Amino acid sequence: MMNVVRDGLFEAAAEKAREAGVFSTVRVEGERLVCVAKDVEEAEYRLDWDEKGTLWVSLVTPDRWLSGSIEGDLVNTGDKMGELVTDELVELGCDDTVEIVEHFRSEDLLFTFRSPVPVGERGGDEAANLAAVYVLAYEACFRQLGDMGGEGED
Repeated sequence: MMNVVRDGLFEAAAEKAREAGVFSTVRVEGERLVCVAKDVEEAEYRLDWDEKGTLWVSLVTPDRWLSGSIEGDLVNTGDKMGELVTDELVELGCDDTVEIVEHFRSEDLLFTFRSPVPVGERGGDEAANLAAVYVLAYEACFRQLGDMGGEGED
């Protein structure tokens, strides 16, 4: 059943991400979609499956200062990450509500923001469309935070 959801999902979502034109590069690496931020090379938006079969959208960076600049904006504005991502989903025509945005440093030392993508038992185009919308919503949301727009680059 999970293979129906996984088959071709990353390739189809990658095509939609490329069409959006908001990433510097988009590639599929096995069981992962990687979309490199346009203005910040050391930041990637990803789609990954975990060991429990949950699909996650994430922003990852090895840059502690970049992560801190995002956190700083959230502290200064009082905005809630889930609400910001939900707003971007709505802008993209999706009525999902994001309740979970985890923020942590991963085992591979990447500062990570991530949320589950509720593909459930959807298959084919429906799952790929939803996954692509979540990646695009993450990009639109984070581009406005911290130094993600490239403003910190000199």
